[in-house]
Amino acid sequence: MRILGIDYGEARVGIAVTDELNITAQGLETIQRNGTDKTILRRLDEILQIYEVDTIVVGMPLNMNGTISKRAEITEQFIHKLKCKYNKIKIDSIDERLTTVEAHKTMNFLDVNKNKKRNIVDTISAVYILETYLNKIKNSLKKD
Repeated sequence: MRILGIDYGEARVGIAVTDELNITAQGLETIQRNGTDKTILRRLDEILQIYEVDTIVVGMPLNMNGTISKRAEITEQFIHKLKCKYNKIKIDSIDERLTTVEAHKTMNFLDVNKNKKRNIVDTISAVYILETYLNKIKNSLKKD
């Protein structure tokens, strides 16, 4: 079973997925929201038919001081939709602070064309969200 990572943004949504052993995360795509979640949910239906996913993790955009931002409230509403629609799949969230900053640093390091950055930054952010979640799981297993 795999874990799906989502970077839920106002305009675009980045999607990443783990390998079957949940060791690595790969970026899948960026979905244009077009002002509605219907497009995202339709595409997630298609993705979930391709990959055996047992967990979806959504990045939670908290303020730098850890408080709930307006964007985090909107993300919580999206998570509620996911929980209603995919009630057989575990839905979780994880702090995503600075993932977009890290994604931009990665693209700058790789010298990605400025015009292409907008289309892939959310996918890279989704990979970072998923990697953060995988590290959290590994660290909790070490403590047990």
